[in-house]
Amino acid sequence: MDSPQLLEQVSILIAIWVAIYGIDAWRREHVGKRQIELAEDTLAMFYEAVDVIRMMRHPVSVSSETEEIKRVEGESEAQFEARKNASVVFHRYNKNQELFNKIHASRYRFMAQIGKTEAEPFNELHGIVNRIIVSARMLARLWPRDHFRTEAQWEEHRARIEKHEAVFWEGLEEDDPINPKLDELIESIEAVCQPVISGKGSLFGFLNLRIGPKKS
Repeated sequence: MDSPQLLEQVSILIAIWVAIYGIDAWRREHVGKRQIELAEDTLAMFYEAVDVIRMMRHPVSVSSETEEIKRVEGESEAQFEARKNASVVFHRYNKNQELFNKIHASRYRFMAQIGKTEAEPFNELHGIVNRIIVSARMLARLWPRDHFRTEAQWEEHRARIEKHEAVFWEGLEEDDPINPKLDELIESIEAVCQPVISGKGSLFGFLNLRIGPKKS
C-alpha cells in the first residue's frame, strides 16, 4: 500500500473516530443536562415538602380547617371533637396533595436517571408523611376514651397519646421525633442532587456525569 492510500485510509479512520466521539459527547451532554434538571426539580420539591410537613404539624389551627367535618349519627361529642381535631392534618395534607403526587411520580424517573439507591430519600419522605397520618388516625380514636379499669391502663393510655401527639404536633417534646428526620432527609437528598447540579454549565462536568442508573 503506497503512502497516499495509507494516508487516505488513516484520514477516513480519524474522521470516523471524530464523528463517533462527537456523537457520544453530545449524548453525554444531553443526558447530563436531563440529570441536572431532574436533580434541581427534585431538590426544590423536597425543600417545599419539608416546609409543608412542618406546616402540617403546626399546633395552631383555624376554624376553616375543620368546618367541613360534620358529626355523624351515633358519634359522641368527645368522638366528634377528637375526629375534628385530628382532621387538621388531613386538611393540610390534601391542600398539598399535588406536590406529594409530583414527588411520587418523579421517583421512577429519578431511579432511572440517577439511580435506585440514590432514590432512597423518596422512601424516607413517604415514611415521614405516613407516620404523621397514622398518628392523626390513632389520636382520633385515643382522645375520646375516658373509661379505664385500672390506673395502669390509664397511664398506658396517656403514654400512647403522648407518643402520637409528639408526632402529630411540632414542638411538644424536647426530643421531637419528626424534625430530626426532616433534617436528615434534606441532607440525604442534597448529598445526591448537589453533585449532579454542580456540573451545570461545564462540559467537563457533563462528560464526567455517570450515564444511566448506577447498579444498586
